[in-house]
Amino acid sequence: MIKVAIVDDHRIVIDGLEKIVAESGIAVLTGKAGTVAGCREMLKAGQPDVLMLDVGLPDGSGMDLCPQLKAEYPAMNILMLTSYAEYAVISHVLNNGASGYILKNATSEEIIEGIRTVSSGKRFLCEETDSVLKKGRDKQVILTRQERELLRLLAAGHTSKEIAEKMYLGYETVRSYRKNLQTKLGVHSTVELTRIALDRKLV
Repeated sequence: MIKVAIVDDHRIVIDGLEKIVAESGIAVLTGKAGTVAGCREMLKAGQPDVLMLDVGLPDGSGMDLCPQLKAEYPAMNILMLTSYAEYAVISHVLNNGASGYILKNATSEEIIEGIRTVSSGKRFLCEETDSVLKKGRDKQVILTRQERELLRLLAAGHTSKEIAEKMYLGYETVRSYRKNLQTKLGVHSTVELTRIALDRKLV
């Protein structure tokens, strides 16, 4: 049986994945966590064959965590499971330790196939992710309501601390959102993030 662990901060997602894994007949769930810190604690107790990792976590970014975990646990295969369908995010994690990338709207069959494929050391992309990569960088970036609000506040000159207060979010959550936005938009600083948001009329 393939040992699988899940890192996602949404209980309903974990519950759904737990059911899919339990009914798969090829895998067993050995751990679950909802934060970067929780993930690290979980892995100290034992490493799974496949770690299903979300991009956005309350206390950090799955994109930053992925290469760190791959360096620490090279035998562990990381399957990103997220709602981000942007070229920059997908290519970033695949070039930094992830063995596969699957979207949260994927079918149960795709999820099981993803687990099976990456556990054997091969790369797996769900159909939509594969399509995004083939289209390349020119695919239009779609931002969530929260991401647009964050960009608007950044463009207005607010600090991360001020944004956290205005959006009723934790400071680390805002930092994580900002880093994810930088990757989605292909920039490396808050200044560039603000400029591209204004240039592309994203806010």
